[in-house]
Amino acid sequence: MRLQFISFLIGLLAAFAALAQTEEPVTLKTETGNIEGTLLLPDAKLPVPVVLIIAGSGPTDRDGNNPMMKNNSLKMLSAELAKKGIASLRYDKRGIAQSQPAGLKEADLRFENYIQDAESWIKLLKQNKNFSKVIVIGHSEGSLIGMVASQNENVAKFISIAGIGQPADMTFREQLKAQPPFVLEQSAPILDELVKGKTVENVPQMLFSLFRPSVQPYMISWFKYDPQKEIAKLKKLVLIVQGTTDIQVSVEDAKRLKAANQSAKMTIIEGMNHIFKNADSDKTKNIQTYNQPELPVNAELVDVICSFILSK
Repeated sequence: MRLQFISFLIGLLAAFAALAQTEEPVTLKTETGNIEGTLLLPDAKLPVPVVLIIAGSGPTDRDGNNPMMKNNSLKMLSAELAKKGIASLRYDKRGIAQSQPAGLKEADLRFENYIQDAESWIKLLKQNKNFSKVIVIGHSEGSLIGMVASQNENVAKFISIAGIGQPADMTFREQLKAQPPFVLEQSAPILDELVKGKTVENVPQMLFSLFRPSVQPYMISWFKYDPQKEIAKLKKLVLIVQGTTDIQVSVEDAKRLKAANQSAKMTIIEGMNHIFKNADSDKTKNIQTYNQPELPVNAELVDVICSFILSK
């Protein structure tokens, strides 16, 4: 009975801690429209560290979700940080969810737009006296965005979670190897031209969704950034985190980033997948977690990130 009461008390305290967290809507005004975000403040004496969380590729919102899948990975991570006295700001990418008015036409969108958005959020957070330091967490494609934005002196520390460790065109080539050989054979010449900064007019119908003319300018702007070169430019504390059951980004990517920045800390988390959940390496079972918001984020991930942020 006594153990049951203690367990109940711990659960009650955790519930009160969650209730004590304060969420505030925050708006970033840009020339093309507003970008909307959520600032989560912990129940702690101010000032506190604040983390800018940058989402990955695709139509990803501030919580880590997209129209097809809901996992709440970024929302859960934010809540766990608050329990440790760390504030966070996460936001809908331009053109997505409540930031849809800030979206550009696909043909006009560039990778630099995402970098500039992150830099603007950093500036906004740095001006807030409630925060002792600004830390950037970039997930997946957001890792590269965060690397570039974190070269700003206003950023104290940078954390890469599941960031690719080579130019994106190389990752494209590796992923296309899983398809029938002729797919890579037809894709390689297109990728070669995009890397040179040249668009390709005649795209095979089979590859049109991937290399449609309207998306090519964005790919050109993205391909020119080498994560190894960008992370090497960071003269501040860096943490690289990668899960072993991530079916989108490999442990080898993390090792590439570590090799490019020898002073960075690297943590490989057994059994964690691309969206921070404990998952089987089996592809089908792994992908099922992408639409299971009830699954918590990996506990080791939270511990590693919080220890890194709170360390001096």
